[in-house]
Amino acid sequence: MSDAKPFTLLIAALGGEGGGVLNDWIVECALAQGLPVQATSVPGVAQRTGSTSYYIEMMRTPAPEGAQPVFALNPMPGGVDVVLASELVEAGRMVERGFVHPNRTTLIAASHRVYTTQEKMQMGDGRFDDERVHAGARALSARYLSLDMASIAATHGTVISAVMFGALAGAGVLPWSREVCERVIREGGLGVQASLAGFGAAFEAVADGSAREALAGAGAGLASKTSPEIWAPLLATLPAPMRGNAAHGVVRVLDYQDSAYGRLYVERLQRIAGAAGEACAQPAVAAALAEAARLLALWMTYEDVIRVADLKSRRSRIAQVRSEARARDGEILEVFEYLKPGVDEVAAVLPRPLGVRLRDWATRRGKLDSLNRGMHLPTTRIHGYLMLRLLARMRPLRRRSLRFHEEQQAIERWLAALERMLPASPAFAAALAELPRVLKGYGDTQRRGRASFTRIFDTLVERALASENDPAAGSAQELRAAIEAALAEPEGRELERSLEKAGIEPRPPAAKPIVWMKKPRAAASTVVTSR
Repeated sequence: MSDAKPFTLLIAALGGEGGGVLNDWIVECALAQGLPVQATSVPGVAQRTGSTSYYIEMMRTPAPEGAQPVFALNPMPGGVDVVLASELVEAGRMVERGFVHPNRTTLIAASHRVYTTQEKMQMGDGRFDDERVHAGARALSARYLSLDMASIAATHGTVISAVMFGALAGAGVLPWSREVCERVIREGGLGVQASLAGFGAAFEAVADGSAREALAGAGAGLASKTSPEIWAPLLATLPAPMRGNAAHGVVRVLDYQDSAYGRLYVERLQRIAGAAGEACAQPAVAAALAEAARLLALWMTYEDVIRVADLKSRRSRIAQVRSEARARDGEILEVFEYLKPGVDEVAAVLPRPLGVRLRDWATRRGKLDSLNRGMHLPTTRIHGYLMLRLLARMRPLRRRSLRFHEEQQAIERWLAALERMLPASPAFAAALAELPRVLKGYGDTQRRGRASFTRIFDTLVERALASENDPAAGSAQELRAAIEAALAEPEGRELERSLEKAGIEPRPPAAKPIVWMKKPRAAASTVVTSR
């Protein structure tokens, strides 16, 4: 959604539920963030104590100096970003009137009912089927969240408006943080503790539910030790922009290593989210956090021979190959893996002291690349399959390996820089979050990517970190240009040109060894015929 378009919110409530207070809280939050905002209300005098609607339009970012946005007084069908309903039939009414759009609208509704006069007049059971409203809401909204707001309000001795506010904040749709909402409630001065309790309970319920949705959408089935009951509450502690990518990241990290590694992943995300603080709601910061969650998961699940062996020997992979080869049931299909492990790959999975010695020895003697030996390994035969599974079983030893140690050091360096830059310069932090894109693959590809990462970090990033003030206006663009240059050409020439434009002294091209090869003997010509 473009920042130039206003954020639109429609609240459907009943009389006496504190809808006006909720409306005022939202307006106060917007004003506290410097966001232009307009709110209108239409009181109702109908059945069930009267149905009242509140419509709010606000900008997502502060308006430029001298600019005055023009807002609409009434909601337009299909033009509402969020619909918040205090009761289930009110949610159905908003769907019926077209305010809920399947490509745009987040619908947040209470699951309890206040029965209509028509329902009460029936001689038998005249209650409307609640599930029909839920089904319509799920089908006709981009995102549907439902919770028992009445029970939460009763449990904490507050009115439902505070619970609605918590559900709205927990859904991650507001352009400000939870702390801003709670501060506005405190400044109201009436029923503060009860309102905060109801707000917090609803916030946690919706955030936890959103995290469960994200985990379900991540796909992979989680084992009992990695149950959503464990991971959903952890993901719920993250800002809304991070949760989707973080859910996929958790599944990937658990599949790669173990639960402890998954918790480390979430803790790292909590660190950078905490550093961003209230700025999480800013579009640039939200984008940086989401990208950091995605790239951190990829980085923490780097490819080594253990990972490659695991993926290549999975039953699902053999099934995929059979499907792509269109092999019928009963037909024999052989799969050969073409592998070329070298000193670097072997050293990477050895315990750190041994790996360092082996790599140093190979580097001194110029054998880092010359000892690579090609292998044709039949995965569908017993000896080939067992060899790969034996390598895959080395997963518990990965934490002691040389590559693991080096990757964790680099990750911590990047995270520390993000923590420093997120509150200081959101634009630079958003560019810095993309830096791990240059890290890819293994062998030569991995070494070149690591060299580019280190070169960019040692120059542009360290220069920004060393600055007493915020980085210069063009620093984020320079960093992004360097990342794109590193990805455009593997030898690093484009990267050096990009750094030179940013005022960094270029380094001389790396020397390449000359390899003398014996001329092969002339082979007798062979004629191949086919029928």
